[in-house]
Amino acid sequence: MLPIPEHGHEPVMVEEVLRFLDVKPGQVVMDCTVGRGGHAVRIARQLSPGGTLIALDVDPENLKYARKRLEAEGLKDVTIRTFHANFGEADDVLAEVEIKGVHGLLADFGVSTNQWMEKSHGLSFAEEEPLDMRLDPRIQKKASDIVATWEEKEIADALYEYAQERFSRRIARKIIQTRGNEPILTTGQLARLVRSVVPGMPGQIDPATRTFQALRMAVNSELESLESLLRVTPKLMIAGGGTEGRSVFISFHSGEDRLVKQASRRWEQEGLCELLVKKPAEPTDEEINRNPRSRSAKLRAMKWI
Repeated sequence: MLPIPEHGHEPVMVEEVLRFLDVKPGQVVMDCTVGRGGHAVRIARQLSPGGTLIALDVDPENLKYARKRLEAEGLKDVTIRTFHANFGEADDVLAEVEIKGVHGLLADFGVSTNQWMEKSHGLSFAEEEPLDMRLDPRIQKKASDIVATWEEKEIADALYEYAQERFSRRIARKIIQTRGNEPILTTGQLARLVRSVVPGMPGQIDPATRTFQALRMAVNSELESLESLLRVTPKLMIAGGGTEGRSVFISFHSGEDRLVKQASRRWEQEGLCELLVKKPAEPTDEEINRNPRSRSAKLRAMKWI
């Protein structure tokens, strides 16, 4: 088992984020997924003096932790505003603080290590946990509700779309058969169900991994929220008049990276931005050795013109 990081989560590609954002004192930066504050603390230091950091997160416990960590920095000359909000609500947050645009925008779509380990979230099948998967308490529908009520085709489509699960139809069929006899209420139940119909191979990921990923993404509407953020990103960014804005997106899933890639190329074609990386930047071997959870991270960055 991997060691628990000091703050419950180790942020990925911090130096790359800082380089691409190129934060200056007095600027306004929005961290759309502040998590445990790892990126935000470094950004806030560079905003001094006179800058503003707007920090969002769907998990109120992580947001509370990040707020305390930022306060502990003692940056009296940096304004820090925190909001319990989804990154898809970034434009609403900006309207609430009555700021027209930001110089920097960061969105890291990874799940924090502490969230994986929090039993109430039900994200891990290492132990028997409630089949919940909600990262935002405002969400009504749990993963157990999805497996209890969705049609077989809906479940299969979600498993394939969100996780490229080759055995999606087989798993969906087994879920329908099983729930007819007993409710599927725990992570252990679901994991055993998947393993009973999907062959496991030595040295490969657990057969239940993709099913859990897909259900988490469905419960939290992760791709839909990303699409909402990408729709408003050009409006959020400060550009022109000799001032450039910069955006950085870190994805851990091929579907997320594909959406960012498509949007960024469209913005470039429309003359709105200049891509700072033609291919996504990835963690160094040194970082992957230090933090294996970073290995699937892909970073895309752009400068608004």
